Amino acid sequence: MAIQTLKADPGEYSVYCNDGFTLAEILVERVSGMGFTPFIHKYITEPLDMKHTKTPQDVVDPADMAGIYSPLVEGQLPQEKYNIIATGGIYSTAEDLVKFSQIFTGEVEGILSSKSVEAMAQEEYKRGLWPEDSDSSISYGLGWDSVNLFPFSEYGIKAVTKGGDTISYHSSLIVLPEYNLAAAVTSSGGTSAKDQFIASELLLSALEEKGIITERKPEKSFGVPVKADIPKEIATYAGMYGANNSVKKIEMNHAGQMIVSTLTAPSDSAQTYTYTADGTFVNDEGTEKLKFVSEKNGSTYLWSRSYISLPGLGQLAFSEYTAEKLEANELSQGVTASWKKREGKKYYVVNEKYTSTVYLHSSPILPIHTDKETPGYVSNIKIIGANEAVNELQIPGMAGRDTMDIHFSQKNGGEYLTFSGYVYASEELVKPIYSGKQSATSIQADGYAKWFSVPATAKGKVMTVKFPANGAFAVYDQTGICIITQWSAVRIK
Repeated sequence: MAIQTLKADPGEYSVYCNDGFTLAEILVERVSGMGFTPFIHKYITEPLDMKHTKTPQDVVDPADMAGIYSPLVEGQLPQEKYNIIATGGIYSTAEDLVKFSQIFTGEVEGILSSKSVEAMAQEEYKRGLWPEDSDSSISYGLGWDSVNLFPFSEYGIKAVTKGGDTISYHSSLIVLPEYNLAAAVTSSGGTSAKDQFIASELLLSALEEKGIITERKPEKSFGVPVKADIPKEIATYAGMYGANNSVKKIEMNHAGQMIVSTLTAPSDSAQTYTYTADGTFVNDEGTEKLKFVSEKNGSTYLWSRSYISLPGLGQLAFSEYTAEKLEANELSQGVTASWKKREGKKYYVVNEKYTSTVYLHSSPILPIHTDKETPGYVSNIKIIGANEAVNELQIPGMAGRDTMDIHFSQKNGGEYLTFSGYVYASEELVKPIYSGKQSATSIQADGYAKWFSVPATAKGKVMTVKFPANGAFAVYDQTGICIITQWSAVRIK
């Protein structure tokens, strides 16, 4: 975090940021003089009798954990641990999470002051840059993902929520402070969004049983779009838009429609929207409407309002800026040539610990690709030099989270890429593995992992890997999918 920079002036807009929770964890430790784990036990979990809430720094019996599975590995995976505790490293149960909710329903006092509870539920998302207020599952408070959660807002009921996702575990907590009600759903696999669907349904059913709501409101829709003529000034908004690790291409056709395709996901189908009399574009299903907004910061945004339904479990609603228009970025011939040399090259992550789940679940192999339709950019990241690219997007909400810069450096006869906290080595540093009877390698003082390619001469042979207790290995197929990790002999085809 010491090498990070501010993406905007404080207060410019509200955007989700895991590093913010990590900073809060460090602040708690510095101010209290205690480690974060003993702090939360002394002041939160013990007073609330949350006996099943732990961190990886506690002694946790793996048998007490929900099982983790992957289609890539046979059998149950090892227990998942995160050392960024405040960001996602706390283990808990649905029952303990509901105990935690008593702080916000007023059942338990002395943990947070009423002033602090009230401050957490303020409409933080309205400070600074934000799209117009409407139904949404994202309306930030301080710590809360939403302080005006849909569909409870439809009934005039205050609901606050927080969801969380690691690679393997997911959860959602919804609290109705005025009615002393809360629901928590935790899962191994799935998503926090699906958990939120279930938690919402549980609470709506409870509200019905108590007679607080007499009937369910029908699901919302924008209806079948009625075509209107597109004004000439609207057509000027066509172009390339950057979003969360993606680039969208927006085009207008003569039929009064807007086509949105994702350049960074070419296998995804393009989406079509019809221009309507209220100045928005609506999809055929009536579940999403889009419009363009020129904000006070001089940027142009694609605003989306949408409803997502899950049969039997209701709706989620979203109102947010989903992308920002990319400005033209003309490069010098020298800079262009430097990036052209990297086109299509692969880089391999080397600074992850041997126990990291990145080697199994995330892509540890990063290809470099630029697109002729977005010159001067790699994905949505603006190239500013031969070895530098920066993400200048300022999008409130989820679409602007986790913006990342790229830096290249040369060492050991190859090139290293730093991106999102990871260090990757260029493919020149990946040497063919020895296909004779025996070979050995060791990790050097820098701690970087070693990568090897498998030559054709190894075909049909069996490779037996011996490694120390504090080591691991993984094998990947030609598409970069992990097929073996950590244990057993491997037949190389």
